[in-house]
Amino acid sequence: QVQLVESGGGLVQAGGSLRLSCAASGSIFSINDMGWYRQTPGKQRELVASITSGGSTNYADSVKGRFTISRDNAKNTVYLQMNSLKPADTAVYYCNVKAKGSTWYQAVKDYWGQGTQVTVSS
Repeated sequence: QVQLVESGGGLVQAGGSLRLSCAASGSIFSINDMGWYRQTPGKQRELVASITSGGSTNYADSVKGRFTISRDNAKNTVYLQMNSLKPADTAVYYCNVKAKGSTWYQAVKDYWGQGTQVTVSS
């Protein structure tokens, strides 16, 4: 069983910054891809940024150049540094981790955080 704990959300003014953290704990054999998604009322959940075990990153066009995703494998943690925030960034942000629990022969599964609210005022 793998659990994710998110932190770092809050209320900021346009142009401000926030840093989201997501730490995985429990029985973990290995962690593959990690990423951040966001969702607003009436909209589908969308990928914001992802990072592979090798460190390759991908970003949504709307956040490229402003957001940076990183990971600390020793701490089983993924981060999202958000700079130059805009009101359009307001959403609930969800951490996603693809991992194997306990042993190498277990299938890779998706694990989700409960979400953290990010609100950007104009």
